[in-house]
Amino acid sequence: MKYYNYLKYLLSILLFSCELNNVNEIDIQTPIEKVYWEPIPNQYIVTLGQSFINFKLDGDYISRQKLFRTKTKEYFEKYGLREESILHVYESAIYGFTFNGDINMMEQIKSDPLVQNVEQDFEIKLLPILRPILDPLIGGNNPNPSPQPAQSIPYGIIRVNGGVSYNGGKSVFVVDTGIQLNHPDLNVDSSKGFNAFSTGSNGASLNDGNGHGTHVAGTIGALDNEIGVIGVAPGVKVVPVKVLGSNGSGTNSGVIAGVNYIASVGQNGDVANLSLGGGVSIALDNAVLNASNKGIWFVLAAGNSSTNSSSSSPGRVNGPFILTVSAMDRNDRFASFSNFGNPPIDWCAPGVSINSTWINSTYRSISGTSMAAPHVAGLLVLGEIESDGFVIGDPDNNPDPIASRR
Repeated sequence: MKYYNYLKYLLSILLFSCELNNVNEIDIQTPIEKVYWEPIPNQYIVTLGQSFINFKLDGDYISRQKLFRTKTKEYFEKYGLREESILHVYESAIYGFTFNGDINMMEQIKSDPLVQNVEQDFEIKLLPILRPILDPLIGGNNPNPSPQPAQSIPYGIIRVNGGVSYNGGKSVFVVDTGIQLNHPDLNVDSSKGFNAFSTGSNGASLNDGNGHGTHVAGTIGALDNEIGVIGVAPGVKVVPVKVLGSNGSGTNSGVIAGVNYIASVGQNGDVANLSLGGGVSIALDNAVLNASNKGIWFVLAAGNSSTNSSSSSPGRVNGPFILTVSAMDRNDRFASFSNFGNPPIDWCAPGVSINSTWINSTYRSISGTSMAAPHVAGLLVLGEIESDGFVIGDPDNNPDPIASRR
């Protein structure tokens, strides 16, 4: 069924391409930013109540993880849970864990009085396989043939009044596919990075094999260094939180692991950018909300399904340190692919044909609310955000304010 849906989507794109002469820039870009959520059989995310913590939980991230894993195994082994079945544990953003097990084990764990919620885990998958097919059809999306072109300022940076060099102590955690660690146009802080594919440590590679995370990082903070592009806050440290692999795939439980890590190591005033999302997940929503309540800003992409954002996690989450972002084009027109709805959307930002850094030290333009959110993440680094007008053509007839530096 997964591959049938995949083929249906591909066919719709090929049919769509036959009418390129009759569509605008927004419509042409729509297919590039698409995410699928597929349920993972026998894999579950468990949220535990506060009463589970009858032990002292302190120390650094690694120590806390080790202790929480041990306590989880000890308590739930009465239901047949084995240490090798525990994929992730969460001790900061939420209390809980993810495990592999049959439905029998799941039902027993679910009935335990210390358990608040159990939900099925999902695979999250971008569709990079479509890009080579789409690139020649839509134009303007191939990596720049020159790895170090002369510097230019993308229109989105100008629109939000960004491009102001930053030398402060804040970091921006990029929850994505990783970041190219040695990109000449980025200030990457790998020392604080995290890889969800390496359970219990941050020792695995943080490098981006996909491009999406590197693109997001460039919009946030590409250097003002005479090559490539400029970000909203040039020079800010971008931290790779790798929850999606080179093929654009990951799990909802892995995203929660990334959020949990940020909740553990992030500082008040830091920013986390989540240019991802999909179906509804109570565990992910709660993790984002709880982590943000520590004073860490969370910037969330609204989603690219042309539907109300209230049906997408984590974009639907509201909180004093959470901003959800919709997308518009260079003419302030609401992007046809963007989700909508107030709440939860707080701001609109450029998200159509956004040029930014890419892997292999190159640059490219892509579209999506994934590209809009990092504009706002960069603005938070620089200070307060103010409205510079309202987006045109918002489907909910309540136009989102356009984000700009105050």
